[in-house]
Amino acid sequence: MFIFGHIGITLGIFYFLNRLFPEKNIPVDFKWIAFGALLPDFIDKPLGRIILAETIGSGRIFAHTLLFAILLGILAGYTFYRKGWTIPLIVAGASFCHLLEDQMWNSPRAFLWPLLGWEFPRDIFLGGFIEYFMRILTNSYNPASSSVFIPEIIGLGIILLFAGSYIRSKLEGKKYHSKVMKEEAKEQ
Repeated sequence: MFIFGHIGITLGIFYFLNRLFPEKNIPVDFKWIAFGALLPDFIDKPLGRIILAETIGSGRIFAHTLLFAILLGILAGYTFYRKGWTIPLIVAGASFCHLLEDQMWNSPRAFLWPLLGWEFPRDIFLGGFIEYFMRILTNSYNPASSSVFIPEIIGLGIILLFAGSYIRSKLEGKKYHSKVMKEEAKEQ
């Protein structure tokens, strides 16, 4: 999965959970969901594919582990109960969704690190970061690569639905504000 898949599907998960459990008041904040949904890749791709490319050579390392998700969740829970901040909860939840979307259970040496050893599995692709990025980009938008292309299209669709809903609500808000202003002007 790539950018639109991670952001859109995670946004959809948060929205669905918000609707399913309205009493929990699960926040659906696009910018923090997007950040959390991409956080494991923000950390691991540069670290494992550029900085530690010669030794690790993988874009799924520390931030793609269950340990990272648990520590992030504990930190988010602590800040929520101490300060009442919901943003860390959103980021931690979205980051965990990333691991589910990447199906990390299929790579137990990375997902359960360090329980199964200190080594991370190396990527099959051994090129430099630019070649790696171009390969991912090409596969993400190639209909023949359905395991990546379909989630990207679904994610983009969800993002477009949310963008349309946001624009519509802003336009309706402006219409309401304009109507109120006209009524006040008539009263004077």
